[in-house]
Amino acid sequence: MNDHGFTVAVYNRTVSKVDDFLKNEAKGSKVIGTHSIQDLVAVLKKPRRVFLLVKAGQAVDDFIEQLLPHLEKGDIIIDGGNSHFPDTIRRTQYVESKGLLYIGTGRLRRRRGRAQRPLHDAWRLSGCLAPRESDLSSRMRRKRPRESPAVNGWARMAPDIT
Repeated sequence: MNDHGFTVAVYNRTVSKVDDFLKNEAKGSKVIGTHSIQDLVAVLKKPRRVFLLVKAGQAVDDFIEQLLPHLEKGDIIIDGGNSHFPDTIRRTQYVESKGLLYIGTGRLRRRRGRAQRPLHDAWRLSGCLAPRESDLSSRMRRKRPRESPAVNGWARMAPDIT
């Protein structure tokens, strides 16, 4: 995200990892390091977009619980891990009941021997932010239609879709 012109704020419960990241991988960038969830939320523009990069499972639920007291209606939590879709549906219902938006990104696995990589551009999903044509939407277009319910590479999971 930082490489595409976005200012990124980072947080890790192990504060030394934030400091090491700023001194090494993020050196010379616009990345803002924070040492608490309160600091992280304070530097984000509204509506806040919090992108979780934590291990799938209970860690996601735990982090959501830590975040909720600091977020406001309209803020967005994006799960960038590989959560199981029933967990994503449950979390979506829970977070949206609090007046926030929740997006589970899952993973995009490219076919035909191309490199596999996480799909970490989901902040464009559902119009949560104004899309930039040069970003995700143009990369997701296919030369021929796929046999899939997805539109331009996206599919909406909902409780009535199994």
